[in-house]
Amino acid sequence: MTSSDSVTAARPESTGTDGPPLLDVRDLKVEFRTRDGVAKAVNGVSYRVAAGQTLAVLGESGSGKSVTAQAIMGILDSPPGFVTGGEIRFKGRDLLTLGREERRRIRGTGMAMIFQDALSALNPVMSVGAQLGEMFQVHRGMSRKAARAEAVELMERVKIPAAKSRVGDYPHQFSGGMRQRIMIAMALALEPDLIIADEPTTALDVTVQAQVMDLLAELQREYHMGLILITHDLGVVADVADTIAVMYAGRIVETAPVHHLYRAPAHPYTRGLLDSIPRLDHKGRELYAIKGLPPNLTAIPPGCPFHPRCPLAQDVCRTDRPPLHDVAPGRTSACHFWKETLDGAR
Repeated sequence: MTSSDSVTAARPESTGTDGPPLLDVRDLKVEFRTRDGVAKAVNGVSYRVAAGQTLAVLGESGSGKSVTAQAIMGILDSPPGFVTGGEIRFKGRDLLTLGREERRRIRGTGMAMIFQDALSALNPVMSVGAQLGEMFQVHRGMSRKAARAEAVELMERVKIPAAKSRVGDYPHQFSGGMRQRIMIAMALALEPDLIIADEPTTALDVTVQAQVMDLLAELQREYHMGLILITHDLGVVADVADTIAVMYAGRIVETAPVHHLYRAPAHPYTRGLLDSIPRLDHKGRELYAIKGLPPNLTAIPPGCPFHPRCPLAQDVCRTDRPPLHDVAPGRTSACHFWKETLDGAR
């Protein structure tokens, strides 16, 4: 059974949601108009996230993960970026139809974003307490003293030691892991319903990565938030995600509950990502890497965009773009040979 991208990926069962969606992205398209041509960064992405659910969006750099998130948040640089189609429904309202001021009010209170480079995202000449407190002063009209007290409480909530004595410190005085905790605190400040975490563990060592992910999972349970976790690392999301959406060349090529995807991927690209994860039982072996490079988004090849790198590619893959097939309840794959891929994985 097959169906179009916008229908299959937008149904609740395709992303494992229970109950009404908090966020419903439908057939989203984003392009960048440059001197070298039009780069089609997002090509009909659809997914849903419910309250309390974690959706992990995976893929190599340039697959469209972060651009989709920026379009959802309304922070896409325009020009050169333009949303050219689709809907982004948050609590039933299409954000793309709202004015700039309405979108701004939703940011922070309704949804918030954790950026991957905390040192660049934080203001280097303002103390972390002032940056956290500014949220309360602007959005809730608090005095500076009250906002500072809230900042200390937030820092304690994300487990920054000696928060009262460090609230006046500047970003460069914190370690990478502590700066990331401050970014999480900023996202949590106004208790949003949805948080988008864009590569929140980039440049952190493995131990700190685990601590940050555990903290995010703990806070999500406490606040019952929806969480979109953007990453290129399948190893990071194994214990925290409910559902995984794999992106390639601006499209979702596979969706599945997390344990089903790890057990038996239904797309060759996902298979390649899984095989590239270092494993203790493969010590001494050469680490697997997917051959070739992702396509130029100004000249995406016809047919399946992955076919130049795919070990299963045949003539049909070079001419016909595969739709998202219903593989199983809650599972989809945009591959002509998903059955062979799934059977091979099993």
